[in-house]
Amino acid sequence: MANTTTPSLQASSRTTVASTLDARRIAVGLALAVTAAIHVLDLPGKVEEVPYLAVAYVLLIVAAFVIMERIFRGGVLVDYLAAIGLGLAILLAFVVNRTIGMPGATDDIGNWLEPLGLLSLVVEGFVVWQAAAAVALLRRAN
Repeated sequence: MANTTTPSLQASSRTTVASTLDARRIAVGLALAVTAAIHVLDLPGKVEEVPYLAVAYVLLIVAAFVIMERIFRGGVLVDYLAAIGLGLAILLAFVVNRTIGMPGATDDIGNWLEPLGLLSLVVEGFVVWQAAAAVALLRRAN
């Protein structure tokens, strides 16, 4: 069956996908910056309380900035998948920390309403959502 889509309609569709992907790129990049900022704010307490978590925070912050930079410079599929992975890892760590605790860090068990933690949940959920939407757009475009 012949393709009945006109060239101008195809170009319009590509333009729409590109502009939607640009919006997702900005959303994911800025949300990763907020992720890093949240963990920078919480870092001093972790250094004193549980040093291994402070190291994990530093690695998370660096990873967020690296992924953010890659996404802002063009963002290919693997960058958005990395953003999803980072977001899901942080969400999982939050749930573990609030349910069974982490070695040497059980003070936050049951502390679901801590403001910085709630903000982190919202931002990480947003990262996963927007990055997943970008992955779907990229797959559809190819």
